[in-house]
Amino acid sequence: MTNAAQIFTPAYLDDVFPPSKTAAFFDALFGDAEEGAYDIRLRFQEQKGHELHFAFQLIQRPGKCLACNLTYGLPQVFARHPVLAVDKMAASLCGQLGTPMASWTLSPTREISKSLHAIPLVIKTS
Repeated sequence: MTNAAQIFTPAYLDDVFPPSKTAAFFDALFGDAEEGAYDIRLRFQEQKGHELHFAFQLIQRPGKCLACNLTYGLPQVFARHPVLAVDKMAASLCGQLGTPMASWTLSPTREISKSLHAIPLVIKTS
């Protein structure tokens, strides 16, 4: 089995899901990239058998409020939003391991702290 942690480094994931995605997401959502209360980063958590566990980290922007009501409906929004294209990104991540993707799911938002929330992404491989 491949050591996914060595492949899915923060630097690699910043290339796959660059900071510019946050700006594009808020531009599409609000018409202005500066309206967003957080920056989005994709981070690898662990590999469990045929599951790859990632998290979309929502990092509070200076001077903004990362209120729970802003983030709890996001898994459904992220799943459908064409700018984020989670389905294509998940398939690409599996391709990096040389294995096909079976499915992916986003779980409810978790509050890690007042300035950091996370949306778990689980990718199942074949």
